[in-house]
Amino acid sequence: MNRKKLRLAVVGKDVSGSSSGRVHAFILGELGADVEYEYVSASAWEFDGVMRYLMGDFDGFNVTIPYKREVLEYLSGVEGDAVTFGAVNTVVCATGVGYNTDGLGFMQSLKMAGINPQGKSVLILGGGGAGRSAAAVLKRAGAKVYVYRRNREELNELAEQLGVTAVENPEGGGYDILVNATGVGMHDSVGVSPVSAKAFEGASIAVDMIYRPALSRFLQIASGLGLQTLNGESMLFLQAYYADCYFLNKEPSEEEAEKLYAKYCLQEKNV
Repeated sequence: MNRKKLRLAVVGKDVSGSSSGRVHAFILGELGADVEYEYVSASAWEFDGVMRYLMGDFDGFNVTIPYKREVLEYLSGVEGDAVTFGAVNTVVCATGVGYNTDGLGFMQSLKMAGINPQGKSVLILGGGGAGRSAAAVLKRAGAKVYVYRRNREELNELAEQLGVTAVENPEGGGYDILVNATGVGMHDSVGVSPVSAKAFEGASIAVDMIYRPALSRFLQIASGLGLQTLNGESMLFLQAYYADCYFLNKEPSEEEAEKLYAKYCLQEKNV
């Protein structure tokens, strides 16, 4: 039987440290497809040309920081969670339609770690595409959601759109769960945390969407205070699985996603 062949990519400001290609190659290989996967780093002034290149020459692509909202103007439409979140991380080029699998991946990663946000107060640091996704799904799951971002106008707009609470000072403490959805802690900000130890007062869980480094400064502080910590590795894999289901026009399965992740982790351990 002929295996489906896909040409895919990930686009962001700096994707040099991304593991996306390896993750997607593994998932698609297990699902019976072959993939050629490219990494496309683009500055703001390059983004328009890059988008035309991707839309014209690829089967699909993934979108990461900071272009999950900027990509919207290049699409013919958005579906599913992308409508609610106002952000896209997956594009199918044949249709020009954008999707967002961040929320699915994020919530399943929490579930796998034994974290139930229902009834908990959650502070999300960052209001970009990933932060918006986390805020929306956590609210949907019954959490009391608070969001902080430095731009006050954008913060208030986000809070109004998603029906969550804007926070002007993230250092106040008193939240059950803290989520870092900013890029602080990776690339040229490795070793930096978006908040100090004060922000963790009263918390029991810290989640960082960053997966490289595996233990960010944010998680180091939280771990040192005795909090349960979770990095973004499982979320990266799970959101990639759901994205690949869009690329293959395949019905996703939560059970299949978890089995594939377990197999991937075992493979990575033996590399």
